[in-house]
Amino acid sequence: MDISLCLCTFRRPALLDTLLADLAQQDRLGLTCELIVVDNDPQRSAAPVLDAWRTAFPFELRPLHVPEPNIALARNAAVQAALGEFIVFIDDDEQPSDTWLAELIRAQRSSQADVVIGPVEGRLPPDAPDWMIRGGFFAAPSMPTGTRLRYTQAYSGNCLLRAAMLAKLQGPFDPAFGVTGGSDTMLFRDAELAGAMIVWSEEARVSEEVPPNRANLQWILRRGYRGGQSFIRSDLARRRGLDRAGRTVWLGLRASTQLLISGVLAVACLPLSRARGIRWLRTACAQLGKLGALAGHRYLEYAV
Repeated sequence: MDISLCLCTFRRPALLDTLLADLAQQDRLGLTCELIVVDNDPQRSAAPVLDAWRTAFPFELRPLHVPEPNIALARNAAVQAALGEFIVFIDDDEQPSDTWLAELIRAQRSSQADVVIGPVEGRLPPDAPDWMIRGGFFAAPSMPTGTRLRYTQAYSGNCLLRAAMLAKLQGPFDPAFGVTGGSDTMLFRDAELAGAMIVWSEEARVSEEVPPNRANLQWILRRGYRGGQSFIRSDLARRRGLDRAGRTVWLGLRASTQLLISGVLAVACLPLSRARGIRWLRTACAQLGKLGALAGHRYLEYAV
């Protein structure tokens, strides 16, 4: 098996059905593929969609059920079941271009990377405020294909990973991050520490519709807070003793300083440019998230 396409789904049957139709049209460059779909809903809400597609899909579709809602456990089940040399993850609310998979594969072949990351472009609702559009809060980054990335720039919503690399990592996704978010940040940090090469593919694009419950200031700031928490927890997770204590003090001091600076800049910029002011406000919330994580607070983004 060359490629194991993997996706985890939770109570999004309509979006899953749309995604499966897109995946069925992918250019696979003649490679052998399988599709593993992990239903992470205790009530198996994906079952009717998967039953309808199972015989109609152009290559093998293997449904799995992980009844405990925990995205890390679901991802681990997919990795453990995968037979491919490479594992490709996509989120259940995303829509890939027809050449998405082929572009991920081409980027890996040209770079021999262990991880390839592609852009995820948010599609805002028609009534999205102007500051949200100008601020690029849901826009995908853009950079030349083959650009080397740090673990902080990687995510699991659009990625190709070498299976042999994943086999060397603990987990490989850490269930302790399963309801807080950040299990993919932890994985990519472990991969980078193990010497993995992470590169970008500009052409391997997917998009996702930004629902109304996300296209708002509150969600943007909460996501900034959660991102700060994920950074701190992943940075400290493998540290012990004096190394952990010293790093904790340094990270706390740095976050406090950055909170003060970003807070002042947010207040100064808001009257002149709402988009710029909110970007600094999001940065301030990320610093609050870091300090909250250091104090033991956990924002449970994916708790049911």
